[in-house]
Amino acid sequence: MTTKFPFRSSIILSVAGLSAIFLPIVLLRAGIIDAFTARIITMGGVNAIMAMSVNMIVGVTGLLSLGQAGFLAIGAFSCIFFHADLGLPLPLAAVLAVLVTAFAGFIIGFPVLKLSGDYLAVVTLGFGEIIRVVFINMRELTGGPNGRQFITPVILNGELALVLVTSVLVVTLIITQNFIRSSYGRAIMACRENEIAANSCGINIFRYKMTGFVFAAGIAGAGGALFAMVVGLVQPNVAQFIRSVDFLVFVVLGGMGSFTGTILAAYILTYLLEFLRFLQDFRFLVYPVILILVMIFRPQGLLGTKEFSFVKTWDALVRLFVKLFVKNDKNPQGTFRQGPGEPGAPSGAAL
Repeated sequence: MTTKFPFRSSIILSVAGLSAIFLPIVLLRAGIIDAFTARIITMGGVNAIMAMSVNMIVGVTGLLSLGQAGFLAIGAFSCIFFHADLGLPLPLAAVLAVLVTAFAGFIIGFPVLKLSGDYLAVVTLGFGEIIRVVFINMRELTGGPNGRQFITPVILNGELALVLVTSVLVVTLIITQNFIRSSYGRAIMACRENEIAANSCGINIFRYKMTGFVFAAGIAGAGGALFAMVVGLVQPNVAQFIRSVDFLVFVVLGGMGSFTGTILAAYILTYLLEFLRFLQDFRFLVYPVILILVMIFRPQGLLGTKEFSFVKTWDALVRLFVKLFVKNDKNPQGTFRQGPGEPGAPSGAAL
């Protein structure tokens, strides 16, 4: 039995993805948004990618990791090393940075994934701090506490940075959704729900946890490479604990297990912090206040475990358009009204 390729859904999703990539550029050139707002959208995209990495571990795999900022630092410094020190092309350097970060997740995963719960969170926190301290002392590679500058065409061109970050975000979302719907993703979610039941079905718990952990590390590596390109200055302090907490807040607000919700929360909180910059350091109180309110009134987050459906949204808009603008010449019984004297019309029928 063959299944038909979903052309309609693919077209809708393709249009949605292209709109997400190029609509901000159109708004920027039309003067509707300024360069500063475009910069915020760009950083929101980087934060969204990192939040997706955390959501892959927390929401899908069911583990609590507090060291994801360490993978951000590995991806950022790896990209700088491959491009600035080895002279490789920037796209190739970014791809290699993702692979290096994924391999680092593979190495770290062996001791970490043998634990669970609070112990896992503490150990990942420790690894994040170890990565930060190691990078501070690797002065030739990282520049020490002051970090390293990374001047590329991306940082010199705001439109290019916006298109690049949004494109990587869209591609990452597509890959992640397909991964979750694959046999590997379903096995990982089975391990999250009940390890005993999954093990009794022949699922190797450690293997699939490791798969999810390495996949999340690779996403963080992509976020780190983009962070280095967009910011232009990478310091070892990007691996500090508080940054990992920021990414976790995005996940909790958007909904653990919902990648579209996580992306929405990342953009909202990134813009909110910049909008409240006039409050100076008091603006950092926004995160805990929002987190408390979410835990009280909507503990499942904005979208819970559900994903925003572009296809269903399109269908709803089409139905609304038909209802509002398309004239319906049918009566409630579904038959066309007939005028007096027309064949088949009853004599004296009230119209």
